Amino acid sequence: MYINKAKKIVLKIGSSNLVDNKGNLKEKWLKSLVKDIEILRKKGKDFVIVSSGAIAFGQNYTKIKKKRLQIEMSQALASIGQIHLTNTYRKIFEKRKIKIGQILISPDDTEQRRRAINIKRTFENLFKLKAIPVVNENDTTATSEIKYGDNDRLAARVAQIISADVLINFSDVDGLYETPKTKKIIKEVKNINDKIYSYVENKKNSYGSGGMGTKLDAAKICMNSGCYMAIANGKYTNPLNRLVEKNICTWFLPKISSLDARKKWIVSSIGSNGKIHIDNGASNALRNGKSLLPAGIIKVEGSFLKGDNILIVDQNGEDCARGITSFSSDEISKVKGLKSDQIEKILGYSSKSEIIHRDDMVKLK
Repeated sequence: MYINKAKKIVLKIGSSNLVDNKGNLKEKWLKSLVKDIEILRKKGKDFVIVSSGAIAFGQNYTKIKKKRLQIEMSQALASIGQIHLTNTYRKIFEKRKIKIGQILISPDDTEQRRRAINIKRTFENLFKLKAIPVVNENDTTATSEIKYGDNDRLAARVAQIISADVLINFSDVDGLYETPKTKKIIKEVKNINDKIYSYVENKKNSYGSGGMGTKLDAAKICMNSGCYMAIANGKYTNPLNRLVEKNICTWFLPKISSLDARKKWIVSSIGSNGKIHIDNGASNALRNGKSLLPAGIIKVEGSFLKGDNILIVDQNGEDCARGITSFSSDEISKVKGLKSDQIEKILGYSSKSEIIHRDDMVKLK
């Protein structure tokens, strides 16, 4: 059982776990979870909670029950609800003499390497203080996060940044089903492909904004970061203890365990700033551990700058690698298809001969 061996565990709590259909706190449920956490903390495990619910708490407090909200209203409700959400956690954890710390994160905090390192240090110091970090998306500024949903990917990114061993993604189902009718759970997933996505029924609740699709996106991040992820049912009391004892869930098994921190960050990036399309010769070179040179580039897609995180796409249209580019999209467009020794002649300067160096690249296939 992966939880028993884990030292750092991230718990993702969805709105449907935390509040009922009327927007009221499921206090008995939360108290039971805190009890589960207390038991495992005594065994030397550190916990991080990534919690949805700010908007739901805000709706309940203001008596606004609309299911579809404009982004600006969602931001305002999140601002109100975040205070109540954090205070709820504080009160319940304090009864068991457990300290918590609040961390609000925006996409820039996880996607920019320097800021991600600063966040990691904050988590490490909270662990030293024996406090449990309670993390939420900074909904008041991250408009795209509210619009698309998901603390699922945020939880996965947090797990990657702190080098967590396990992410438990509590949902309102027992795991990933082969078909919704049979309720047959897929016990383990080693590779997320089209077949796995075909099992997804992307149903959302009244307050949450994610779905099973975003959980698979989160699983991809974990699998590429050396972290196990479980989709488990959080609707029962003592949900963590239930998972430990019965192991009813879907486990996503990590593909990678040996990447250094920089490459884990590269491969787990939520988005990309652009794409570079390459020919078969370049694809073969990358598979053999070579850097990406301008000669093998066919096309540049998107607008990006030096230092941005870029996807590399092969001639079959499949993502074959991801890396940090040494040149901007405009510069690459001018030198694509040329030999490296021609870069200086075309651009008037040359800092590197590689478009993306192998040390700044992670192969995806």
